Amino acid sequence: MEAKASSKYIRISPRKMRRSVDLIRGVRVDDARRILTLSPLRANRTLVKVLESAVANAEQRQAIPENLMVARAWVDEGPTIKRWQPRAYGRANRIRKRTSHVTVVVQSLEEEVTGGAQG
Repeated sequence: MEAKASSKYIRISPRKMRRSVDLIRGVRVDDARRILTLSPLRANRTLVKVLESAVANAEQRQAIPENLMVARAWVDEGPTIKRWQPRAYGRANRIRKRTSHVTVVVQSLEEEVTGGAQG
């Protein structure tokens, strides 16, 4: 059984968000929570909320939260907000404020074990 949660238009660059997502991919949910709370990366605050939402979605489908793992997690690039900063001699520099779209998919461990035995 799979459950998915996503968050869009997060005001952090996808490159920074991917550092946090790479920490939890393929890890049990309780271990992923522990990793995210102890890691100092700023993106973890948002990622914990998305992970909790995915777990809650799985609970709605009668899944046991202790038997869940992060099956897939990815970060896509959202729209970039463009701003201008004045510089010397009447010039201007462009400031790109990047946004991210994060998706986390959790899966029950029993499904993974039975799915791998078919090969």
